[in-house]
Amino acid sequence: MMPLAKAAAALLLFNKPTNTLAMSTSKKISVTCYVGQKKLNAAIESFASQSSASPSSPPLSIEWKPYIIDPNTKTDGEEFEAYNIRRWGSSGWTHGLKRSGSKVGANFSNWKTWPNTLRAHQLIAYVTSTKRKVENKPTTSECNAAIFDAMYERGENVSLVNTLVKIGTERLGVSTSEVDDLKLHLENNVGAKDVMKEIQTGRRRYQIQGVPFFVIGAVDGETSLGQPYGFSGAQDSGTFVDIFEELAGNLA
Repeated sequence: MMPLAKAAAALLLFNKPTNTLAMSTSKKISVTCYVGQKKLNAAIESFASQSSASPSSPPLSIEWKPYIIDPNTKTDGEEFEAYNIRRWGSSGWTHGLKRSGSKVGANFSNWKTWPNTLRAHQLIAYVTSTKRKVENKPTTSECNAAIFDAMYERGENVSLVNTLVKIGTERLGVSTSEVDDLKLHLENNVGAKDVMKEIQTGRRRYQIQGVPFFVIGAVDGETSLGQPYGFSGAQDSGTFVDIFEELAGNLA
């Protein structure tokens, strides 16, 4: 783990004026991020249970940002085994990951496709946009969870427009009146350039070379309270909780 002067892929900020721990993260819809999110969620639940017993401990909010490791994946995704053979010779590298994931509820019970996730990021941008004047918009964490479940547990190809529209309507609150607009949004690649720009900005600014990558820090408004912590990989939940507790102390 390394101290960082700036935020990066995943940024958790304890906000002193509002007593809130806000996590602004760089989201990659990927196999390692699926496990990482499960472990992070477990840490959040543990920290939240402690916070309820201690009024001085801030609650937690999270925002995920886009990241794509292999933009050269075919637009409509690729068959799982075929992609792994093409890239690495086999899918053997996933066996340990699946064992690790099963311990935290990431079972990978029906993983059929290696997707191109650009459209999935566009879906997330669409449903979370401030332009949507609807109540109870999904969080980026809820969007990720819905896409992960469809991709790894239900065998769906999240590269495809129709699949993403289905996820939007069934899981993310897209109304009947919005369906045609969302479909056109995805078919015409609306927002794709913005997604790629955000990814490139994150890579340059924070020197992100792999995901999941997390930065956790405490702030008072715009002022950082000490240096944030930065680390990569699907860390154990206890690692997150230890850092949450340390940084929450900076707000006392």
